[in-house]
Amino acid sequence: MTDVVDRPASQASRPAARAHHRADATPSVDVEALGEQLLGKWARIRLHSRELAGRPELYKTEGLTHTEHRKRTFGQLKYLVDNGAVHRAFPASLGGSDDHGGNIAGFEELVTADPSLQIKAGVQWGLFGSAVMHLGTEEHHAKWLPGIMNLDIPGCFAMTETGHGSDVASIATTATFDPATQEFVVNTPFRAAWKDYIGNAAIDGLGAVVFAQLVTSGVNHGVHAFYVDLRDPETKEFLPGIGGEDDGVKGGLNGIDNGRLHFSNVRIPRTNLLNRYGNVDTDGAYTSSIASPGRRFFTMLGTLVQGRVSLDGAAVAASKIALKTAIQYATERRQFNASSHIDEEVLLDYQRHQRRLFTRLATTYAAGFAHEQLLQKFDDVFSGAHDTDEDRQDLETLAAALKPLSTWHALDTLQECREACGGAGFLIENRFASLRADLDVYVTFEGDNTVLLQLVAKRLLADYAKEFRNVDVGVLARYVVSQAAGTAVHRTGLRQVAQFVADTGSVQKAAIALRDEATQRLLLTDRVQTMVAEAGAALKGTNKLPQQKAAEAFNQHQHELIEAAQAHAELLQWEAFTEALANVKDPGTKRVLTWLRDLFGLSLIEKNLSWYLMNGRLSMQRARTVGDYINRLLVKIRPHAVDLVDAFGYGPEHLRAAIATGAEQIRQDEARAYFRSQRADGKAPVDEKVLLAKKARESKPQRR
Repeated sequence: MTDVVDRPASQASRPAARAHHRADATPSVDVEALGEQLLGKWARIRLHSRELAGRPELYKTEGLTHTEHRKRTFGQLKYLVDNGAVHRAFPASLGGSDDHGGNIAGFEELVTADPSLQIKAGVQWGLFGSAVMHLGTEEHHAKWLPGIMNLDIPGCFAMTETGHGSDVASIATTATFDPATQEFVVNTPFRAAWKDYIGNAAIDGLGAVVFAQLVTSGVNHGVHAFYVDLRDPETKEFLPGIGGEDDGVKGGLNGIDNGRLHFSNVRIPRTNLLNRYGNVDTDGAYTSSIASPGRRFFTMLGTLVQGRVSLDGAAVAASKIALKTAIQYATERRQFNASSHIDEEVLLDYQRHQRRLFTRLATTYAAGFAHEQLLQKFDDVFSGAHDTDEDRQDLETLAAALKPLSTWHALDTLQECREACGGAGFLIENRFASLRADLDVYVTFEGDNTVLLQLVAKRLLADYAKEFRNVDVGVLARYVVSQAAGTAVHRTGLRQVAQFVADTGSVQKAAIALRDEATQRLLLTDRVQTMVAEAGAALKGTNKLPQQKAAEAFNQHQHELIEAAQAHAELLQWEAFTEALANVKDPGTKRVLTWLRDLFGLSLIEKNLSWYLMNGRLSMQRARTVGDYINRLLVKIRPHAVDLVDAFGYGPEHLRAAIATGAEQIRQDEARAYFRSQRADGKAPVDEKVLLAKKARESKPQRR
């Protein structure tokens, strides 16, 4: 019998094995209320998308060939259109609802059905369609968006080249204006300039938004986007001058027909330039509302940030699926007679198992709360509620900070959950291996994670330079060494972080209670500030050096800068978790979530203990207590583990893992009943060790 009374169906698979933990456990978690909070602002849309993702029509069918998988996934796109799941972000005038945040919230939930479906839908509507919408004008919208929305025009987002991935500014494809014919001539001048890894390119794509260097009147005006027809709609054959290849079988996401495209003197009308930010007149004159070529480039690319935002959310969703399955199984699976001669131990009662899963559970909560803030920022910008240049820069930086952490975390979580479930975890029927294969590429597309963190680091340095522009080197040096010269403020482009070290005298003295919220904030913030300050001091004046020397100096500190960016992103997650706690009304839930937040914060400190010790932020004695604090938190969180994953709100139709159905509990109960019956009937064979011990006792001389 389980404690599932009055719980939603998606939260009903609750193991009886943990009942003895709940009998006297206080506080308790209000699963329903927590689940509503986790759904966030766009709860209704998320639930609708989850309902769709739970339908068999959208499931990933394991074992298909990549050809069969591609065909199924394309059919599923039509299913999404028919069920009104993909048009939310498009203009209301064309049948959309101008709901940018809701669109992403619904889209990222599709990862629970099949990551190939999520990404192929993202290519069609989140990249191809969005490029036309955000980089084009109303004329372009009227001409192409209806067909893109209803899937009459399956399309490609042709940016990446074989020779240039993250370095978009250096792509080699050209679009040269010919005033005599009023056409652009598109060319990929050499093999490395071919568009590569392009979704929908191998089979389905009829059109593409092609990114190329715009050349007119002998001047290169940088990367712009052009609409190019690829195939004949009837024959599906490439049009003249266009060719391509199939990328073939990949390490995952084989429901997507990735391929290569190349162009040889392909002529397109002048009006196929998506000219929201740059236009070429009939005489070949180039004009733009943004004078700076660099700023223009980043503005155009910034309109496409939703890919990173959605990957951040999808990675969090995949982590939730993995943890729900692994923790559910760990409350049922028994192994080894550690504390009883009769019953084996439940896996989740082992400290190491708790450390493996609970620390990742804490990170998933932190990443989820941070994603909700990112999604709100995204919606603010694209709805126009808060759409200044600074807002867009902040959005870009925030997405670049959070997407790497969540996608790396998803891979780590899927692997750890797979191992925590033993051989059962390796079976495809339990989805860990399949999900991990599909999510592997999330860490390198829509921006390679390391490159994205470098972008964040440069923003941190820029803000640091502004803050200390009028500070002399002596003061700066004292700041780096002592961190106690007053108030250090870094605007980071994401939030203002003010740390009043002087109030406590020193970080070392402040670290008297590592579980204290203020202490965690102090330690996490101080690390970011110090790392940025040290790098800033080391790189001071490099803007005056020759390009090669400046590049060499930056390269010498690249590792430290990326570490600082990652530390900054982790701080953002911790802050988001802390801010979310303020919105929890139920005292029991708040207490348990505070423990989970503390586990996240202390895990970050433990991971970087060497830094805190080397920089004198923690004493050796204080550092030794971090692990003890974490272990105590594991014990407190243990009775609430299933509640915390139940609050994610994913049901059996989303998990689709045999080991998360309660089948293991049935097997364990059957085994325990069998041995109990044997003992009761006196039919159990005598253990040889027991017999030997008895003989040993009998052979000892009796004392008189």
